[in-house]
Amino acid sequence: MKNCVAALGFALLATTGTSAQDYPSRPVTLIVPYAAGGGNDVMARIVAEKMSRSLGQQIVIENKGGAGGVIANEQVARAPADGKTLLFATLGSAVISPALRPQLSYDPLKSFTPVAFIGQAPSLIVVAADYPAKTFADLVAKAKAEKLSYGSAGAGTTMNIAGEMFNAAAGVKTAHVPYRGAAPAINDLIGGHIQFLNADLPVLLPLVQSGKLRALVNFGAERSPLLPDVPTTAELGFSGMLMENWYGVLGPVGLAPDVLMSLETAVLDAVKSPAIANALAAGGARGATDSKGFAAKLAKDVAYWGPEIKKLGISGE
Repeated sequence: MKNCVAALGFALLATTGTSAQDYPSRPVTLIVPYAAGGGNDVMARIVAEKMSRSLGQQIVIENKGGAGGVIANEQVARAPADGKTLLFATLGSAVISPALRPQLSYDPLKSFTPVAFIGQAPSLIVVAADYPAKTFADLVAKAKAEKLSYGSAGAGTTMNIAGEMFNAAAGVKTAHVPYRGAAPAINDLIGGHIQFLNADLPVLLPLVQSGKLRALVNFGAERSPLLPDVPTTAELGFSGMLMENWYGVLGPVGLAPDVLMSLETAVLDAVKSPAIANALAAGGARGATDSKGFAAKLAKDVAYWGPEIKKLGISGE
């Protein structure tokens, strides 16, 4: 009888996924929901290189841009739960896109296994260096007196949502101008074709520090030590305007506990490495945590952004 039970146990183990004893026996694919060359892609490649050393197996980057991250998310959600296919997730791809498109075939909480949280960074409203608005109050005043426009990386992106949060909180109606990415929007901002935009601190920091852009307000919960003179929205009386984008690694739902532990350790070891720690610090990102902490963060963000997006009336189409 004991032999039968043991045999059944081994059979079940063989059908429920890969164990850490033979994981990873093949290269692991880390899918990035954005095009190659952007900030998310660069960070994913740094993390992947460090994870490869920890796991003793190559991590292959696969860029699957499009539809606000939906294409990449669907691929990982459908993948076998063997730890060989992972997602380099962000707030926009993992939380915002599903909130905008409730008819999707996957659920951000039910279709994935949180592996580890890498860090988060606030977004900023910026204007061109020569734009007349010197403070956030100046921008609000100009938006009430003139017809202003803001740029984004497309409808339904975090840049678009932050712009509409500004409209709602400040009681103004600025026009949304969508671009094919953050870079062309920033170029048009510097060129004077739009008046302001909101984007992640790591993307904007070099341009603010070089004097090409002026940061007016920080959408984070606290001031950034990299831009200590830039006030937060809460400090200026706009407590509802919060936007902090983040990086994290997700796997398909059902990862075996020992495989999850191997991946979690690899990601957190990577984050502690000087190259990634310095890159995160240079971009103002913080808050790396384990799978349990990431799961709690994901649940909190899903609960917050669903109602928020409905309130703002933003469509992902």
